Amino acid sequence: MSDAHNEEHQSAIKTPKQLIVAIAAGFLVPIICIVLLVQYVTHDKKVGAGSDSQTAEAVTARISPVADAGFTFKDVNAPKQLLAGEEVFKSTCAACHAAGVAGAPKVGDAGAWGPRIAAGFDKVLDHALHGLRAMPAKGGNPDLDDVEVARAVVYMANQSGGKFKEPAVPAPAAATAAASAASEPVTK
Repeated sequence: MSDAHNEEHQSAIKTPKQLIVAIAAGFLVPIICIVLLVQYVTHDKKVGAGSDSQTAEAVTARISPVADAGFTFKDVNAPKQLLAGEEVFKSTCAACHAAGVAGAPKVGDAGAWGPRIAAGFDKVLDHALHGLRAMPAKGGNPDLDDVEVARAVVYMANQSGGKFKEPAVPAPAAATAAASAASEPVTK
C-alpha cells in the first residue's frame, strides 16, 4: 500500500537535467510572453508626440472655433433677402414633400396635387401658412416671410401640374411711407 501511495505523489521531473529544463522554461516562457505583448502593443502607430497630430495644420483644426464649421453667418441688421420658391423648397419643404413623409404630397405627383390645385392657390397657401394635419405652419420655419412661403407653394404646385402665377413682392412699408411723404406738398 505504501508503494501505491508513493506513486501518486511522484513528480514528472525524475532527473537533474529535467529539473534544469523546467526551471529555465519557468523563467523564459513569461519573459517571451512579455516581449511579444510589448511588441503587439507598440506596433501600431500612436497619436501624440512624434505623429502628424502635432503638425501646425492639425493643431489649427483642433483649436478652431466650432461655430466656424459649416455655418453661414447672416447680418441680422441687413435688409432681408427673400428666397426664391425653389430655394425655400430645398431648405424647408423638401424634407417632407420630396419623399411624401406623413402624407405630404410628393412634388411632381400630379395625382396627389390635383385636388389641392383644384381648390385654388389661396386655399393651398392658407394651409402652407397656418399648417394642416401633420404639416406645421410655414413648414416649421417661422423665419420665412409669407411671400417666400407663397413662392414655395407656387414652385411645388407648378412642378406637379399647376399653373399658378408667381406672387408679387409687396413694397416695404418704409419705402412706401417715404414715397408718400415725398409726394405731399410742404406747407409753412
